[in-house]
Amino acid sequence: MLTLPRSVVPSEAEIIEALRPVQDPELHRSIVDLGMVRGATLEGGVATVLVALTTPGCPLKNEIQTRVRSALATTVGIDSVQIEFTSMSPEELAELRQTLNGNPAATAGTNQAHGHAEGRAIPFADPSSTTRVLLIASGKGGVGKSSVTTNLAIALAQRGKSVAIVDADVWGFSIPRMLGVNRPPVLIDSMLVPPDAHGVRCISMGFFADEDQAVIWRGPMLHKAIEQFLTDVFWDDPDYLLVDLPPGTGDISISLAQFLPRAEVYVVTTPQPAAQRVAQRAAAMADKVNLQVKGVIENMAWFTGDDGKRYEIFGAGGGQDLAERIEVPLLGQIPLVPLMREGGDTGHPIVVEDPSSEAAQVFTSMAERIDVELAPTRRYRKELKLI
Repeated sequence: MLTLPRSVVPSEAEIIEALRPVQDPELHRSIVDLGMVRGATLEGGVATVLVALTTPGCPLKNEIQTRVRSALATTVGIDSVQIEFTSMSPEELAELRQTLNGNPAATAGTNQAHGHAEGRAIPFADPSSTTRVLLIASGKGGVGKSSVTTNLAIALAQRGKSVAIVDADVWGFSIPRMLGVNRPPVLIDSMLVPPDAHGVRCISMGFFADEDQAVIWRGPMLHKAIEQFLTDVFWDDPDYLLVDLPPGTGDISISLAQFLPRAEVYVVTTPQPAAQRVAQRAAAMADKVNLQVKGVIENMAWFTGDDGKRYEIFGAGGGQDLAERIEVPLLGQIPLVPLMREGGDTGHPIVVEDPSSEAAQVFTSMAERIDVELAPTRRYRKELKLI
């Protein structure tokens, strides 16, 4: 029987090292570094790899299989790959959560705002956080704020940024449907790992309540829910965190201003004067809680008919007028497009379905302006401290 020289038969350590580039599709860390690879053997050209999943019913089990097979496909001495699965114990999950989120006890005794998860501080409130938080606000409902949030988030992700969304509209949650997310968060110990679609992670009350269920909450419960969204979820330091605010200037907006003191506010309006006057109140609220309004976005600006003519169904000039009143730029005017509405209902956002369309190009342009033109000039470095 012909046997390969020892030098070309990979050892267990070499097989595991070949798997180091393989990332868990939810945690975005190496499955080797996460301790998920529990062993590897090679016999007769067949590599057998034991992988410990974070949950027995891991929805991305097949994706992990594909990635492991792909990583070992070019390894000399391996003809085929067999993958066996087990799952982590509660103790291992607790250790994994602390590895990902850090030791919550480290923040004890500080004067930072604290969340539900064992006193863990809100990460985005820390001056050393590099995440830009964008609060997408409107004075009234029905202006397409959630559609704007969804498509803008994807446009930022298409620029190579790490992006996440908090659906803070507890009563009118819609982000999971619009984003096309078809699975719930995964629970690791007491930490939620948000699902993603189109390169954007999200958390929403929609994962915890049926679509036809009314969420009847008042101030304290709303405050605690938003706090948990910010602290009990593994966000993994995204470049951008977009927050889809509920309409108006109520409890949730006030709570988020306390939780996220460096957030930027972007106001969505439609062209008609009535809408932009109401939207101005959202800008006034931001000013009262010391948040900076960075721009105005005008949605449903016009409809282009089959004759190529623009029809200003909801009037004209509201977005520009609001931008001038509060002295910020008008970032973009999004046309009224049936595909944008349909995409929101079916989970196929227009920036993905028709990236060359006029509406998608507006989102691409706005993402570039936010990422480059409106980037903060002040840099926060955790290495620099005043004694």
